[in-house]
Amino acid sequence: MKLIILDHNGVINQSSETFIKTPSEWQPIPGSMEAIARLTHSGYRIVTATNQSGIGRGLLDMVTFNAINDKMYKAVAQAGGRIDSIFFCPHTGTDKCNCRKPKTGMFVEIMQRYGTELKNVPAIGDALRDLQAAEAVGALPILLLTGKGTITQEQNELPPRTLVFDDLSAAVDAIVRQA
Repeated sequence: MKLIILDHNGVINQSSETFIKTPSEWQPIPGSMEAIARLTHSGYRIVTATNQSGIGRGLLDMVTFNAINDKMYKAVAQAGGRIDSIFFCPHTGTDKCNCRKPKTGMFVEIMQRYGTELKNVPAIGDALRDLQAAEAVGALPILLLTGKGTITQEQNELPPRTLVFDDLSAAVDAIVRQA
């Protein structure tokens, strides 16, 4: 099975310092919907793994989070793509959970749900914590320079196998070529 893991904010959609709290605030990054469609047509199962501390902070509830995801699903489908599953951590950094990246709880859940190891599975994010979680489970960390990606790259702390691309479209082009 070909599997790929994507973060949300800064990878699929524009990120916000004040969190994405409503469907109207959710805006796709140009080219990301089409990139997901290319993955779909290349036979990839596409899952997301996203920290959503806005829920734990009380900035949005599950009904709103689901409405935001519905908007994302529709935009992806309209471009000809599909997202198979959404894995998320609703906790804040002070909650001491095992699912908030850089911890690996969401990745372990993905392995259990899909019955597969994540060795060399592309895991795409824009923050160091995304890459650290990927590296910890043997996935292939990929940094995008969208969202927080440029700042993350400048910190010079990337895991050793990290690949870097300008955006999701460029990363998908490379992934599909290698498949």
